Amino acid sequence: MTIRLGNRTSVVASSPDTAREILQKHDDAFSGRILPDAVPNEHFELAVIWLSAGDQWRIIRCALNTYLTRPQKLDSLRGLRHKAVEELIGHVKERRDQTVAIGELAFITALKMMSNTCFSINVAGFESGEAQGFLNKVKTIMVVDGKFNISDVFPWLKPLDPQGLRRRGKVAYDWLHAVSDGFVTRRLKHRESNLPSYGDLMDSLLDYSQEHGSGFGCKHIIILLGELLLAGTETSSNTVEWAMTELLRHPDITSKVHKEVTKAVGEEGRIEGSKILALPYLHAVVKETMRLHLSVPFLIPHKSETDVKMCDFQIPKNTQILVNVWAIARNTAYWENPTQFMPERFLGSNMEYRGQHFVFLPFGLGRRMCPGLPLAQRVVSLMIASLVYHFDWKLPDGSTLENLDMTDTFGLTLQRATPLLAIPTTRG
Repeated sequence: MTIRLGNRTSVVASSPDTAREILQKHDDAFSGRILPDAVPNEHFELAVIWLSAGDQWRIIRCALNTYLTRPQKLDSLRGLRHKAVEELIGHVKERRDQTVAIGELAFITALKMMSNTCFSINVAGFESGEAQGFLNKVKTIMVVDGKFNISDVFPWLKPLDPQGLRRRGKVAYDWLHAVSDGFVTRRLKHRESNLPSYGDLMDSLLDYSQEHGSGFGCKHIIILLGELLLAGTETSSNTVEWAMTELLRHPDITSKVHKEVTKAVGEEGRIEGSKILALPYLHAVVKETMRLHLSVPFLIPHKSETDVKMCDFQIPKNTQILVNVWAIARNTAYWENPTQFMPERFLGSNMEYRGQHFVFLPFGLGRRMCPGLPLAQRVVSLMIASLVYHFDWKLPDGSTLENLDMTDTFGLTLQRATPLLAIPTTRG
């Protein structure tokens, strides 16, 4: 369908066939981005998520692939992921028989993984106020970037910022960039003193910057590290929270996951990331969670860079393109009982996270596909497996499966409207 609001024309694709046209057949023509008014200009000009797919964008994507998301690099970072999850399990054991907020614990764990990967340091702990600061700023960014903003469709209102979204967004973005800026500044002084290298992502990016000069400078690194802290925590923790919600609602599915993980762990008593990747039922649970509770219900909006003829229609240049993956994932033409949580639908299927079948697109497809897929797959599956293997879970007194709130809040990502609270008991 075509929607015209103010001076903005949007085309909404809600079927696998139209998604294929946009993300594969006309991938190059639809690879642009439209800047939401809530995003600061300096972020738009340097951030990989908002940059058009030109030379600068390719340099940044190359850096991500080389130093973060290729399989060999991810394998080398396995120890960091395991250490963060072990700290999570240790913290939950201390809180056994007490109510915990699963989403917040998952967020802090993902934040630890990303901050150690980027800076070789924990920027927050389970008992620290810093974690809540990160959580608040990340949620603010997701809300203001995804909320309908009247200034986006009536540009003459931009100076007024009538909904206050740009002001809220700027505060959150500035805070996040200040954190990254502080780490980069200290690391540059460290390197100037000829002290030993940390060998982390920041060192790799600084070395990469020396090779590419102004095409990838310190400002790019600061923005990119902030993006990684943002993207590497929010979507993964949301998926873990939704998965644990569904597992609480379906004890039979939880039992199957536990049996599969227990068999893989064996006598070693340790959950290895390499083994986790080979567990079909666990990954069926993760896929079904990503289908039913998509982190990004509309892929980050694309923009037509030229006039494009698609499906016998003429799409003008600068049209906003929205791929409604939420609707595709719930369409009865492609899914049996689409509103039910049924991991078995993925067993024996060759449907993977990369969206090659166009009915399951949790990370998008094409050149604008989310580069964090390999990392997210490892992080989410490891956290879910660990929480299920080590603990039994029940709802707090006064909560029942029947009255468990399953509503979500709409933003750039879909979050639970109310945090999932549960009580862990150690498995005996």
